Amino acid sequence: MAAGVVSGTYGHALFELAVEQNEIDSLMGEAEIVEEVLRECPEFTNLLDHPRIGVEQKTALVEEAFGGRVSSNMTGFLIILVKNDRQREIRSSLAEFIAEVKEYRRIGVCRVVSALPLSDDQKKRLTDRLIETTSYRVFEMDYRVDPKLIGGMTIQIGDRVLDSSIRSKLNGLKKTLQAVSVE
Repeated sequence: MAAGVVSGTYGHALFELAVEQNEIDSLMGEAEIVEEVLRECPEFTNLLDHPRIGVEQKTALVEEAFGGRVSSNMTGFLIILVKNDRQREIRSSLAEFIAEVKEYRRIGVCRVVSALPLSDDQKKRLTDRLIETTSYRVFEMDYRVDPKLIGGMTIQIGDRVLDSSIRSKLNGLKKTLQAVSVE
């Protein structure tokens, strides 16, 4: 099974458990905490992935690190991943779970890259327009600046991208001109 499929399957299973047991908020908070801990301490993930450490020792490490600090559902989720030799997928499975919770809550995650920094008014108008034109109620916005765009911006929500940058338009014009045959 491919890594994306594995993390999607485990993340979705955790989401279904959260919905079934009405623990979306608590498990979401715990998933964010565990993900942050693993991101900040890659040695722990490397330890869980070490081939000379047995499954019993790995599950004991998970229990010691997270038991009593997060719910038994989250600890059990992590242990299942370790027992199934999927410890490499813990962070991506948590990311899939978090993304599914955000979708469920209709929270959009948007990345905006512009040639120049946007003013607070421009950011507000953009967010308001996105709320009007999508099914999301709220957006988590990530603004970045890339002068290579020359002008305009790119907006990415999930796998959808709107590219209104001048660089993109110039590249399109270049392709059109290259396709024209001169006789």
